[in-house]
Amino acid sequence: MARIVVALGGNALLRRGEPVSASTQRGNIRGAAKALARLMAQGHQLVITHGNGPQVGLLALQGDATGQGVFPLDVLGAETEGMIGYVLQQELDNACPEPARFATLLTQIEVDPRDAAFRSPSKPVGPVYSEADARRLADRRGWAIARDGEAWRRVVASPRPVRILEIEVIRLLVAQGVTVICAGGGGIPVARHPDGSHIGLEAVIDKDHASGLLAAELQADILLMLTDVPAVFTAWGTAAQRALGDVTPTELAALDFAAGSMGPKVQAACDFVNRTGGLAGIGALEDASAILARETGTRVIAPRP
Repeated sequence: MARIVVALGGNALLRRGEPVSASTQRGNIRGAAKALARLMAQGHQLVITHGNGPQVGLLALQGDATGQGVFPLDVLGAETEGMIGYVLQQELDNACPEPARFATLLTQIEVDPRDAAFRSPSKPVGPVYSEADARRLADRRGWAIARDGEAWRRVVASPRPVRILEIEVIRLLVAQGVTVICAGGGGIPVARHPDGSHIGLEAVIDKDHASGLLAAELQADILLMLTDVPAVFTAWGTAAQRALGDVTPTELAALDFAAGSMGPKVQAACDFVNRTGGLAGIGALEDASAILARETGTRVIAPRP
């Protein structure tokens, strides 16, 4: 039996172009739960994380529509952790033929307020705007904005995770055989004051880096990042693209990957393998079991001594 931290990509909740509706999300989560239930049936112990980008965007839009302002990102993150965790927990329970115990845990993750990311916000959040509307909102609310394709969006800092505040609670639950859903959306970003107290921040922690930290802290055997592509590819989008199978962090370091998509997954995988000597898998959600069986997907492995 392996202990696996499974990071569900956005496709577990919403596929590209789908409406952000409750029924659509539940249908996709039901499919994700069935794939995860197969891993559990094979005897693996899972700890599950997930994305939350579209859900945070929807809540921001709803807040705008009321005219009473938008809640800060740490609060929106907590809301979506609970909302998505509830549906995922219920669908997992429905998908597992044998009795199992599940728990969704709101997870605060500490970041360094001096992280360079705060000086160069780059993570798009929330809805898209015209340039005029984006600049008007930026002036009124003090936002940083940037072009996103043909539209404009708010951008915020994406600092590296430093410490998981609830890690001892997660360890206790895991030790009791509970399948924990935690660190959703990269966790709730918080900073520590000199007196030891914490405060939420207007930031978004990358989900894959948070999942990698969680996997290392739990001494997981495997970090499994499930997305909407079947593997990591070199020369992606060209006639020369090639799927990678087993590959080492050193080999990956010589390649370039898109900063906004595969790049964070590759970096999180390499960090986990270098830190623990474990295995990191990247591939399609429906191929979760096949990735571990080395039938498809990409596996980042420690180099042989």
